[in-house]
Amino acid sequence: MIARLTAFALALIGLVALRAQFDAHVVGTVADRLWVMAGFFTLWTNTVLTVHLLAITKGWRVSASRLAGLLLSIVMVGAVYHLVLAGLWNPQGVAWWTQQGLHTAMPLGFLAWWLAFAPKDVAVKDIPVWLLWPLSYCGFALIRGAATGFWPYPFLNADAIGWPRVALNCGVLLVIFAALGFAIVFIARKLQARPS
Repeated sequence: MIARLTAFALALIGLVALRAQFDAHVVGTVADRLWVMAGFFTLWTNTVLTVHLLAITKGWRVSASRLAGLLLSIVMVGAVYHLVLAGLWNPQGVAWWTQQGLHTAMPLGFLAWWLAFAPKDVAVKDIPVWLLWPLSYCGFALIRGAATGFWPYPFLNADAIGWPRVALNCGVLLVIFAALGFAIVFIARKLQARPS
């Protein structure tokens, strides 16, 4: 019951932050706003995580591998934002709260939830599956950027930094994702081995 209640509390944070982000995009129609939002890995990941948290709240069982994959992506959302992106702009008011919800509260909250409640039976063989999510996003973002000139993140902006640098940045990010995936497997095994 506690796991479901805390999942619901996290889902509410996700829903509020996503709605606030939608309201912040005052461009054109609803479809225009959604199209802009669809450009960001942060919003992809927070949306999917929120849906899974709502499913958990309803009592649905989610596999250990999927939960760990979600953990990997949401932790990377927080890390990249705070280490790379946060210094590039200065959101104010509701925008600041929205960014903290998406990039701080959700990553830290889900990390705590995963440590406390998630099944931990994951293995190294799960890591390539976890990497499909960021790889899918990367492919989408690069195709969209090349076609429209919209680059959601400066490290993916091929118009500004060139394709070789973008390829290097993507490679570095993939290595970091994989390394964090190994860390998650290691932590999960340690937690499984701990006497109950």
